[in-house]
Amino acid sequence: MHMSERISGFQASPIRRLVPYANEAKRRGIHVFHLNIGQPDIKTPPQVIEAIRDYSRQIIAYGQSEGEPELREALPGYYKTFGVDIDSEDIMITTGGSEAIQFAFMTLCDPGDEIIVPEPYYTNVGSFARGASVVLKPVTSRIEDGFTLPDIAHFEAMVTSRTRAIMLCSPNNPTGHIYTDEEFKQILELVKRLDIFLIVDEVYREFCYDGKGFTSVLSYPEYADRVVVVDSFSKRYSMCGARIGALVSRNHAVLDGAMKLAQARLCPPDIEQVAALAAVKTPQEYLDRVKAEYEKRRDFIVNELHNIPGVLCSEPKGAFYLVAKLPVENAEDFCIYLLRDFSLNGQTVMLAPAEGFYVTPGLGRDEVRIAYVLNTTDLKHAMACLKAALDSYPGTKRH
Repeated sequence: MHMSERISGFQASPIRRLVPYANEAKRRGIHVFHLNIGQPDIKTPPQVIEAIRDYSRQIIAYGQSEGEPELREALPGYYKTFGVDIDSEDIMITTGGSEAIQFAFMTLCDPGDEIIVPEPYYTNVGSFARGASVVLKPVTSRIEDGFTLPDIAHFEAMVTSRTRAIMLCSPNNPTGHIYTDEEFKQILELVKRLDIFLIVDEVYREFCYDGKGFTSVLSYPEYADRVVVVDSFSKRYSMCGARIGALVSRNHAVLDGAMKLAQARLCPPDIEQVAALAAVKTPQEYLDRVKAEYEKRRDFIVNELHNIPGVLCSEPKGAFYLVAKLPVENAEDFCIYLLRDFSLNGQTVMLAPAEGFYVTPGLGRDEVRIAYVLNTTDLKHAMACLKAALDSYPGTKRH
């Protein structure tokens, strides 16, 4: 039977497509450390769970397409803690940050229009672009440069008459890079001059390390009409399965356009919005502890990777991911080997091949994305598995 060209052009997720190998390993009794996906082992704030338990409405009814007023009215106070002044009318609640990206693409772009994105990038953006018939134009950042943004001239070189936006993620998934004030201002000046938009995924704003604070792109009011922010509750409150996000912009023409899509899907989920409202009230101490824990994990795993011969890794400044270059020809083959053919004391580790995080074919072929979302004891076992697997893998490059 015929399938659409659209779906035929989708790639299977590099984050999840090796799951059958992991499931088979588990059936063989192997314990798999999942560093392939950003699912933290941090407990969700207790008041979030209590809010779900205490849900007492007799009917789970349709809600507002833009999200429930109580949640939207609670969020400006949260953003205020980052020096950002916005109103509830600047916020649309979405079914996860994923839907916010989809809404942004479909609101700003016609089929065949282009969005410039630094690579490596959050791989699911490629699927959202494909679904919206948007073309991603890559500007490549390199592990040897710490994944800093290339010179602005590289962005200008990618601009065509079909360019509608530049998209950034800061703190970055998958690299952990945090874009500097200088990098942001250069990009903002470019989008202003080109009369296009800047979409910024700020989902990991809570997680900035080494004493660095977070600067939101929303804190540049002179560019307010150019800026669209993607947000999510998933990571900061360890509630990935709740699927609550937000699309934020002071440009209400953008939100008015996205509202047509929001109305078509009726409303974001109701019970999860109740949970999200409880999450907004989470004490700062919880977030501070979580950030400190991730920074400890960052320090641990970077040190472990530096001690594995032939491995080069980035030094993430935020989020809870890093990209590592392995001494192998094909990282996906090695990741399959880890799950299908290898175990150490009944354990192995699952990683995400990084080639799928690049737009440019062939890049990232020897790289993996690692999510350091497990405690340091588990990370220690996982890194022991990685080192032993590289020692035994027939395709490891020996120097």
